Amino acid sequence: MFKEIYRFASAVPVWEKGAAEEKNIHLAFTFTLSPDLEAPILRLAGCETYTVAVDGEFIAYGPARAAYGFFRVDEIALSPYQTDRDVTVSVRVAGYNACSFIHVKQPPFLCAELVDGEEVIAYTSPDSACGIRAYRVTERMRYVQRYSYQRPFVEHYSLTPDSFAYELGNGGEEVELEAAAAGEFLTRIQPYGDYEVVLPLGEVAEGIVGTDESRPVFNDRAIYEVATGWNQGYTPEEFEFASHREVSYMTFSRTASFFCRSAQSVSLAPDGYADIDLGRNYTGLLDFTVDTPGGCELYLLYDEFFGEDGEVDPFRMSSSNIFYYRLAAGSYHIRTTEPYCMRALRIVVRCGSCTVRSLKMFKIAYPSSHFRAQLGTGDEELQKIYEAAVESFSANATDIFMDCPSRERAGWLCDSFFTSRVEKLLTGHSPVEEAHLANFILSDAFSADDRVPKGMLPMCYPGDAWAPTNNYIPNWAMWYVLELEEYLARSGDRELIDAAKERMLALAAWFAQYENEDGLLIDLPSWIFVEWSRANALVQNLNFPTNMVYASMLDAIARLYGIEEFAQKAEKLREDIRRMAMTDSGFFCDNMVRRDGELVLSGECTEACQYYAFFCDIATPESHPELWRRLRDEFGTVRNETKAYPEVWPANAFIGNYLRLEILFRYGATERMEEDIRGFFLPMAEKTGTLWEHMDTQASCNHGFASHVLVWLDRLGYLLHSEEE
Repeated sequence: MFKEIYRFASAVPVWEKGAAEEKNIHLAFTFTLSPDLEAPILRLAGCETYTVAVDGEFIAYGPARAAYGFFRVDEIALSPYQTDRDVTVSVRVAGYNACSFIHVKQPPFLCAELVDGEEVIAYTSPDSACGIRAYRVTERMRYVQRYSYQRPFVEHYSLTPDSFAYELGNGGEEVELEAAAAGEFLTRIQPYGDYEVVLPLGEVAEGIVGTDESRPVFNDRAIYEVATGWNQGYTPEEFEFASHREVSYMTFSRTASFFCRSAQSVSLAPDGYADIDLGRNYTGLLDFTVDTPGGCELYLLYDEFFGEDGEVDPFRMSSSNIFYYRLAAGSYHIRTTEPYCMRALRIVVRCGSCTVRSLKMFKIAYPSSHFRAQLGTGDEELQKIYEAAVESFSANATDIFMDCPSRERAGWLCDSFFTSRVEKLLTGHSPVEEAHLANFILSDAFSADDRVPKGMLPMCYPGDAWAPTNNYIPNWAMWYVLELEEYLARSGDRELIDAAKERMLALAAWFAQYENEDGLLIDLPSWIFVEWSRANALVQNLNFPTNMVYASMLDAIARLYGIEEFAQKAEKLREDIRRMAMTDSGFFCDNMVRRDGELVLSGECTEACQYYAFFCDIATPESHPELWRRLRDEFGTVRNETKAYPEVWPANAFIGNYLRLEILFRYGATERMEEDIRGFFLPMAEKTGTLWEHMDTQASCNHGFASHVLVWLDRLGYLLHSEEE
């Protein structure tokens, strides 16, 4: 199923003639939908994001991402949008042509056709007579900064009242098309979104905007280190509008605060601002109407929460959380073409006045209609955690398993090991996991130009996260194997497992070249990642957490493919780690380092390393009873108060605290597990309504792996499961 070929009846991939290599080009493809069609269906595929609208009203977002050279095809039933007259369907397509974590860089294209039964009504073709027309979206500014190092360009627009007229069937200057490079088309296996509409909770403050050009300007590699290599974009000298500079200069003086008064019509005087609270950290397309009697400049600044001082920091995660609109006098219906993540929204108007009406968000998320599990207790704290976990999963499981829906939207391994469990739990099925795992074996294009060495897997995919120094995380490839084994148990899909065999054996062979005389991995190249804590400063030369997971990986390959020698190798690794890593203090040391030509223990121990040991079966409560007692009773949230064992560096959310909760359940410490769940996750749920990458707000406040708390709540017996419809 994961590689089911799809064939268009007539459509061919196309793009604007001569623009295949241009950066940040956007095209709108339009066609007429007649009321006479009986069951019209739009079939379409593209290499980067697109939105579908009918007479300017949003109906769909895509595509479902696939590996390099593969493209999943959406089928959208248009019958619900037919009226008693002709309407215009538009597909606005991004052609970023820049490396990112969110997409694989490939030549942009759209391949689409409108069918009614067996009849093809219109289709993309270089021949303009085939019923689908194309227009350059000149309203969107091209020469702007990247949104972040990981994602392409910000959305900035210069609009007049006749902007996007072609999307309403009112003509415009068509562009000439040519056939575009594509690849193999595949059937979509992921569920389609239901695009739930979110209305803001309300307006919470308003004030006055000033300018102070002595303030420091936001300085990030996404803006100032743009090059012709990986971080592709435009330099500040090329910008047609430098919003990061203008926003950096802004000062804000609050003049009024409100208890969430209605935000459905917000009027702003010149140099005014209004703060809108969406109520939760939602992800989707922002949609609103603006009336400006004399024209204005409109900025929308946003973040995942309001700061302690009530401020909104659009640069918090080294991202440019800024929408900018230069508006001539008139009325506008505006919608973003990419999903963004926000709870706190600040609307700023300069050089004029305006009224913002009908503000809403179309959620881009896993469809909640597929969920079959809910909390079965009236506990208010657990209800908040449950809802935050569901929101975090939904936003990060649209088509692949992502880390976050904000700065990256990237398909990271290891993260997906945890998120994949949630999909099965909530829905009873694993289609997103199937697609996510398949992406890593459909193509090995990520090995081109030695971006990722032959045999190794990229740390996240599909995307170009290998750059700028051919970066990859050997540890994360190990988690792919662990997830693959769990996927087989969840799905029974032996076809995908067998398709992955050659890749898994090549991965094992890649690791084998870095084994020392004891079979332990040493001096692994590239980025060795254990977790966001002191543990990640202790990864070389011989890192024990890495070797612990290596043993688990070898065991998984042995079970998947019946290779006994791998199981024997894994057991020897465990024996060696037990013998070599234990310190006189009773804790496992994180690594061995070279001193005077000899490998010796570094002497540093981290909380995360202890959890790795129990998770990977290096230690058990029976083999290491005192260590287990310490971890169970004196670490976790308890240690936040007692500060016990200061010589053992504390764990962070990912991956240490997650491994902790895993082993607490595995070994029956469920009361302690529930205490930690409340202590770890309740503050997150209360602040943003989502769950975070770290234990604090320095990074993403909506991370897919964090939804794994639902699995623990289920293991504790708190979830109720309904039958499939």
